[in-house]
Amino acid sequence: MDFDLSAEQAAIRDSARRLLRERYGFEARRLVLKSEAGYSQEMWAAYAEMGLLGMPFAEADGGFDGGAEGVMLVSELLGEALALEPWLATIVLGGGLLRHAATPAQRTAILPGVIAGRIHLAFAHTEAQSRYDLADCQTSAMMHPGGWLLGGEKRVVLHGGTADYLFVTARVAGSRCDPGGVALFMVDAAAPGVVRRSYATHDGMRAADISFEHVVVGPDALLGSPGDGLVLAERVVDEAIAALAAEAVGAMQAALGLTLDYLNTRKQFGRPIGTFQALQHRAADMMVAVEQARSMAMLAAMLVSETDAASRRRQMRAVKIEIGRAARLVGQQSIQLHGGIGMTHEYAIGHYFKRLTAIDTLFGDADHHLALLAAEGGLLEAP
Repeated sequence: MDFDLSAEQAAIRDSARRLLRERYGFEARRLVLKSEAGYSQEMWAAYAEMGLLGMPFAEADGGFDGGAEGVMLVSELLGEALALEPWLATIVLGGGLLRHAATPAQRTAILPGVIAGRIHLAFAHTEAQSRYDLADCQTSAMMHPGGWLLGGEKRVVLHGGTADYLFVTARVAGSRCDPGGVALFMVDAAAPGVVRRSYATHDGMRAADISFEHVVVGPDALLGSPGDGLVLAERVVDEAIAALAAEAVGAMQAALGLTLDYLNTRKQFGRPIGTFQALQHRAADMMVAVEQARSMAMLAAMLVSETDAASRRRQMRAVKIEIGRAARLVGQQSIQLHGGIGMTHEYAIGHYFKRLTAIDTLFGDADHHLALLAAEGGLLEAP
């Protein structure tokens, strides 16, 4: 299989990397962290102008039709730059739900604004008790004259505070963890009864806790069929895992580069500490981990479109396990090889470590997926 980029993909990569390096340095990022939105609206507009926000969408919807490979390409660049913009929340998660489940009318109403950078989306699924279980849903949806009545609370909704539309999992039938009783709704974030509390997460991103207090939505708010919401959510989360794998590779590569620069600059006993064999071995372990993670990110991009949900899920679990392990090794070694300066807020390496730690946690950490994969009988199906 040919893993080389096409001429078009290489041109997009080079243009996007140039944009990020020229306009999104570490000091510029620190200023963005302090802004009210928590991300750069100017950079988001620049992504839209470059066509990055249309990467996964079909040409018929005004997109670039770049597929999983295009999402991997952009995600890796954003990870390398430690970008704070809501790419995962709006394009991968929210956009994925639109691609897979929205009616033509819904896509026509929303997607042009998403691709142009005017409309932001968020996926509201986590609850106080649910941890990593998508089926654990107590938010309710009941039939109501003219539509549905939603009630409940979602936690840690990625970029939920600035989203224009929320994709909400809600239970329409069954008990708390019944996989067949969950539906997905597209809710206007400005609707009466939607209450949001936004905050910064430890890696510099933004999230929100959102309450739905007797929120009334029309019948066109339902995505797919009632009770099919979990299948849709799992598919989009698998796509998010693939995107996070690529982002982690970009962040790990950048962390490795910073660490090697530091080893070749910092002197002890009259020579650069990078000449010490013990530290060279640790740097070599980091490089191997980055390349193994890159292979897993490529695997994720190749297999995320697999139509067999069970097979796809096992593959994404393996990706999450290996990416989480590599991220932990590279992040921890980066901090240790830098010493005390690596723990300061004013130096970039600590911010990469925080983001890599968050990526491991999102949608289940490595230990969680390892336990589930073992319970499912391993990576390969039994004959």
